[in-house]
Amino acid sequence: MKLYTFTAKTPSKALQKAQNSCGMDALVVNTKMIKKKTFSSEGLYEVVVAVEETKEIENNSPVLDKKQHQKVQKSVEQIKKIDSLSIFDEETTSSLEIKRLEESLQSVHSRLAELQELFLESQKIKDLAVPPEFREIYNKLKRTGINKEDINEIVGESIKHMPTYMKSSSETMHRYFKVLLKKIIPIKKEQKSDKQKVIMFVGPTGVGKTTTLAKLAARYSLLEYNYKVGIITLDTYRIGAVEQLYQYAKMMKLPIEDAIGVEDFKDAIHRFSNMDIILIDSVGSSQYDREKLKRLREFIDSTNLDIEMNLVLSSNAKYEDLEDTFNSFKFLGLKNMIVTKLDESKKYGNIFSLIKKTKLPVSYFSIGQEVPDDIRVASSGYFIDCLFEGYKK
Repeated sequence: MKLYTFTAKTPSKALQKAQNSCGMDALVVNTKMIKKKTFSSEGLYEVVVAVEETKEIENNSPVLDKKQHQKVQKSVEQIKKIDSLSIFDEETTSSLEIKRLEESLQSVHSRLAELQELFLESQKIKDLAVPPEFREIYNKLKRTGINKEDINEIVGESIKHMPTYMKSSSETMHRYFKVLLKKIIPIKKEQKSDKQKVIMFVGPTGVGKTTTLAKLAARYSLLEYNYKVGIITLDTYRIGAVEQLYQYAKMMKLPIEDAIGVEDFKDAIHRFSNMDIILIDSVGSSQYDREKLKRLREFIDSTNLDIEMNLVLSSNAKYEDLEDTFNSFKFLGLKNMIVTKLDESKKYGNIFSLIKKTKLPVSYFSIGQEVPDDIRVASSGYFIDCLFEGYKK
């Protein structure tokens, strides 16, 4: 798409120049008065038109729909109407007519600015022809931070398969997409079990593993269930974290063990053999620290227990970092994902795109720092509401 500029003494003459040079299909994207006509000098007007190149016409669907083309035609007609006003007859010129001309030109400029915005927006969607009725939801999905490839896939399939009656209003469109996106989010339901469960929390430093463990320890032992819960911490590198977890355990009257090496870990597991649930806090590790990750694997392999690996991720991390983290930790045999710091982010498209790609079920959402209150059992409905409307406690 190329832009061309033409000038002339009147708007209609400038437009005529553009059409003669670029053809009748040229799209008018802007017109303005460069120099006002006076009794002693001619006026000067500028018209900017856009012309599609052959290659672009072959590869892309038409940029503007029928209604938008009608708006363009209406603007062109109004330019011609302005051009015919008596302002261009020197003998009948008056200040009132000049004012009328300026107001009319302002109206044209406003309409063309609207058309130009639609035109430019359409140019950004080069790999997907988005019908007018889908543009509102398309733009809303873009604002959530979902990856463009995922948006194009979701909207593209909806364009093909959405029932016609659901395209009738913005409200039905939003309901359709909320239901569709909920189906993409796998959820790990919280269920009672008579068997012992061993749950380990892994992930980068600073995502809230220790706080999340404390919240779930309270939930399992005091708030929702009456399980016997034991806590093991492998994070002996951070003295403050160990002290914090010991304090939480003391408040909840739960047994806790720290394990520096593999043998310590095996002994702690053995001492907690009568527990319903064992919660293990691992050392925080950068996704690029291969030595720490290898060390963590040694702890896991030292026991024949089926350990449920929960990857803890922060909602305010960049998608690229989330993806790198998942790829680095997945060799541990991840079972679930816990998303933290929902209260510290405005957009959740990064999390949505990661879940969509990895298909790792979400078990809990951490929504603040308060222990034990600020945690929610995961639900796709709650997450999609946050995705569209922002954080909800």
